Amino acid sequence: MSDRKPVVGIRREDKHQWERRVPLTPAVVAELVARGLEVVVQPSEIRVFDDAAYREAGARVDEDLRGCDVVFAVKEIPSSLFTEGGAYVFFSHTIKGQAHNMPMLRRLMELGCTLVDYERIVDERNRRLVFFGRHAGLAGMVDTLWATAQRLRALGIASPFDELRLTHEHADLDEVRHAVAAVGERIRSEGLPPSLAPFVVGVTGYGNVSRGAQEILAMLPVEEVAPADLPALSARADAPRDRVHTVTFREEHMAERIDGDAFELQRYYDHPEEHRGTMESHLPHLSVLVNGIFWTPAYPRVVAKDSLRRLAQQEQGGDRLIAIGDIGCDIDGAVEMTVKATSPGSPIYVYDPVADTVTDGARGPGVAMMTTDCLPCELSKDASEHFTAALAPFAEAIARASYSGPTVDESLPEPIRRAVILWRGELTPAYEHLRRHLG
Repeated sequence: MSDRKPVVGIRREDKHQWERRVPLTPAVVAELVARGLEVVVQPSEIRVFDDAAYREAGARVDEDLRGCDVVFAVKEIPSSLFTEGGAYVFFSHTIKGQAHNMPMLRRLMELGCTLVDYERIVDERNRRLVFFGRHAGLAGMVDTLWATAQRLRALGIASPFDELRLTHEHADLDEVRHAVAAVGERIRSEGLPPSLAPFVVGVTGYGNVSRGAQEILAMLPVEEVAPADLPALSARADAPRDRVHTVTFREEHMAERIDGDAFELQRYYDHPEEHRGTMESHLPHLSVLVNGIFWTPAYPRVVAKDSLRRLAQQEQGGDRLIAIGDIGCDIDGAVEMTVKATSPGSPIYVYDPVADTVTDGARGPGVAMMTTDCLPCELSKDASEHFTAALAPFAEAIARASYSGPTVDESLPEPIRRAVILWRGELTPAYEHLRRHLG
């Protein structure tokens, strides 16, 4: 590593009013300064940690980041702000060839910039190391249960979930937990309305997002059931009202081989085109579905519009599904009814599968959809502290690396090297596939 004093920049987040997160907290900035680094932070009026906290940590608050060796951000940086030869670390949302971010990627290439993407900081088993997924799951489950309450109210049904507020209306995660636990006590003591029993919440996936969602569910009186047991449960006339039934859907529950052969996980990963989705068989037995998987168009959808339309036309179970929370929020993606991203201030709409129409709010025929695309923002302080704790072990190495050599600096830790999408304007070998999306 070089002995010179590197300069680290932290960009102000300004994508929307809800984005208050930071990539590096004042506590970590203080550690970097103590190790001989200079840190420059753009001023912000909405950031969860104010300018004064960064000044106290030893950073310089300045609008101009052009002299920084590397700039950290959370969300995408506008193309007009890139400088020639600059190095940037942020969520670029480009690794799937997302069309809306290809102009940004092209501009980085034109300027000979280096891009490190948090999403690809992974270990040797491809497990993500730096992420907001858990907090997306936490906020997503709370907001989905809130959306469920709003939908039930619109249908004239009172429930213990009426007490819930949206995640961002709480001071912090501890307050969220207390609020959910209070709802759990009401369910345990008063029970759910008879028309809702059995109340079944399904969660897809088992990664960081799913684990966050399950943390919230665990604060309620829950009973886990297997996907295969759902038909028998929903047929029970004496289904218990003092608990929430939960079910986790893994790949083998959501897809099957088209040729009828036995499902094999690695085969599914290698040849998704040989499979079709099977979630339609589970939908009649669910009250709420929360989607928390990483998805690409190569794989079957979790829920297709046709599946929901057929469900709505069923005599039995057609009106059981109340709400879907799509934490992944891929437009026209894993959940085809995710036709737009909502905001924390207005998080839901109702999708009518028969008419294929959308109505903002909780009223109208169909299923309530919670599709907020910035869920971790609702827990900005907790989420930033968790994220920074994971990023901190790599931050100094990223700051001290040389971004002038012809190949990726070997002093960078291996997980960071895996996350280098561009080096001096050139796609690295692992991301050459993006070239076909650049036009």
